[in-house]
Amino acid sequence: YASGSRQSPPLFWQCSAAVAWPSKELTWKYPEMPVEPTSPPVQFQLREPVSVSSVAATCDENMVHVQVKKDLFGSGELIRASDISLGGCGVTGEDSVAQLLYFQSYLQACGSQVVVSSGSFSLPTLLLQLSGPVELLIGIECHYLSSNALQPAWIPYAATKIAQELLLKLHFFSDDWQFERPSNVYYMGDLIHFEASVKQYNHVPLRVFVDSCQVTPYPYAASAPSYLFIQNHGCLVDSKLTGSSSRFLPRTQDFKLQFQLEAFRFQQGDTGSLYITCVLKATAAASPTDAEHKACSFVEDQLCSCCDGTCGSRKARDLTSVSGM
Repeated sequence: YASGSRQSPPLFWQCSAAVAWPSKELTWKYPEMPVEPTSPPVQFQLREPVSVSSVAATCDENMVHVQVKKDLFGSGELIRASDISLGGCGVTGEDSVAQLLYFQSYLQACGSQVVVSSGSFSLPTLLLQLSGPVELLIGIECHYLSSNALQPAWIPYAATKIAQELLLKLHFFSDDWQFERPSNVYYMGDLIHFEASVKQYNHVPLRVFVDSCQVTPYPYAASAPSYLFIQNHGCLVDSKLTGSSSRFLPRTQDFKLQFQLEAFRFQQGDTGSLYITCVLKATAAASPTDAEHKACSFVEDQLCSCCDGTCGSRKARDLTSVSGM
């Protein structure tokens, strides 16, 4: 004790504790991540797609022609004509032997328009569309050079004339029809053998017709006298008017048409030469013949029954108007 104050003595505590450890070791461990099973190696080789030349297109002055193989994918599976279209337009011809489908369209038809660019004009993509289990779109374009980069609103006469000369032809043939006749000299009573033909190129199969043929003593179709021996869209009237041997021969191929005319001379205006002007036309061979597409020699045929009158929508020349022969 100190004087004048009372202080408590300091206290000290001592603690002790006993800790008991388990006698066994711990067996728990962190779980291991599962191992994904590995697949055995597979023998695989990526097959590159093989290009198949199944579509061909040809562009001319005013039309586009497309040829499609029925085995479009080269797999042996043939497509149907009803499953494919060109810009919404259907098939115009079919070759069942060669397994080909044909389309023919004017340049501005079947959903297409002419597009003008600098120095050229072209068609935007014209779609060849296949429907069914597999859908396919193939773009087709025609490009033309133009010196003035203007869209033509008409076809020049020279271009039309050249195209007609290259496509449709009329030749003299020998008496046995084996070769073209090298001479154009005939005598009275001779048979002049003509063969009209149309070149196929890449077009659909075509059938040629002789719409009309006129004989004049001068190289002008409007000269007089004149004799229209084929008229009325394919009626060969010479045999009926004169009792001659003029006639169409039976057609053996669609792109050829043979006919014969008995040689004659005009009683008036005889110049020693005769000029023959014929109008030829060709249609798709798949199209049926009709009153405006025929070759008639006045035989008993329902299609030729109109030869005594008017065939088709246009008025034919009256047989009684032929004179000066």
